[in-house]
Amino acid sequence: MRVVLAPDSFKESLTAARAAAAMARGVRRVLPDATCIEVPMADGGEGTTEALVAALAGRLVPVPTVDPLGRAVTGVVGVAPGGVAVLEVASAVGLGLVPPDERDVLAATSRGVADLVRAALDAGARRLVVGLGGSATNDGGAGLLVGLGARLLDADGRPVDPRPGALGAVAAVDLAGVDPRLHDVRVELACDVTSPLLGPAGASAVYGPQKGASPQDVAELDRALAALADALEAAAGRRVRDVPGAGAAGGLGAALLALGARRRAGVELVADAVGLRGHLLDADLVLTGEGSVDAQTLAGKVPVGVADAAGDAGVPVVVLAGRVDTDAAAALLARGVVAVVPISSGPVPVAQALRDAEPDLERATATTMRLLRLGAGPGR
Repeated sequence: MRVVLAPDSFKESLTAARAAAAMARGVRRVLPDATCIEVPMADGGEGTTEALVAALAGRLVPVPTVDPLGRAVTGVVGVAPGGVAVLEVASAVGLGLVPPDERDVLAATSRGVADLVRAALDAGARRLVVGLGGSATNDGGAGLLVGLGARLLDADGRPVDPRPGALGAVAAVDLAGVDPRLHDVRVELACDVTSPLLGPAGASAVYGPQKGASPQDVAELDRALAALADALEAAAGRRVRDVPGAGAAGGLGAALLALGARRRAGVELVADAVGLRGHLLDADLVLTGEGSVDAQTLAGKVPVGVADAAGDAGVPVVVLAGRVDTDAAAALLARGVVAVVPISSGPVPVAQALRDAEPDLERATATTMRLLRLGAGPGR
């Protein structure tokens, strides 16, 4: 039996590579002679750099940078042969870098992402894949722009601080000083978010609250991003605020789109890079999964992308997850998934579920294989 193991990371507990390895062990518990093809996946969020670097035989490069509040941290950029570089904005400005009691969305900026981009350019990147996910910022990419050499100016031509609390004063954006090497680089945004920059479906309203924004903050942030968008679009000569993905990573999508980037669904981009469809050609079964199967899963996360690719190839799919929302599971079953399997044996505290995710995933995989073998008939 040939089994393709193509999970996402299980957030806060397992990387995609460790999840795939645990699944492989579970398969071999039941079918020792099975051929297990481990294909760690990602969708533009956590694990995207590692998945693409592994697939492209690249290497990880540490990058000194700053977190959303300007404190020193070390980010990472993936560099691969052929002038390919990969980065996740969360490596510098991720929500996980700022404890909940320290989050200040009106002060947080994307300045650290500029250091990652420059490191990729220094490494000779000609194609740059940017994973947009998990940021603690809502500055419309203002910090990134300033970090790359742009200037934000008020009506009197004075510099404006890139912090969201000051962006309402932006009247013009000067892009003349932006690193000229970007003109020769194809920038691809790996992103499963289709939100526009502004409004009730935009960056501030949808994602601001999880970054610490109050209802009053959301209104202020939306006004600030509108002022930035007016000036940025005038400088770039293109309208980006309504492009799907402009609201990703607190509006970083809009800034990068204005600089000429193109958005692709993150899971599709990663699937192409790791050769998922090729692995499916002679597969008998696909196992995928993530930490929580919920409404966000249906918006283009790894299980949906893998299930769609497997469906095209006529290969059955099972999804394993730490937490399973019944409505999301029903939607996946209607999409052609064979089963959605929770990996925990029962209700447990979150800390325990995170700690036991690896053995639980291995055990649940083995149980799944026993049930599938039973369904194949006696002795099979």
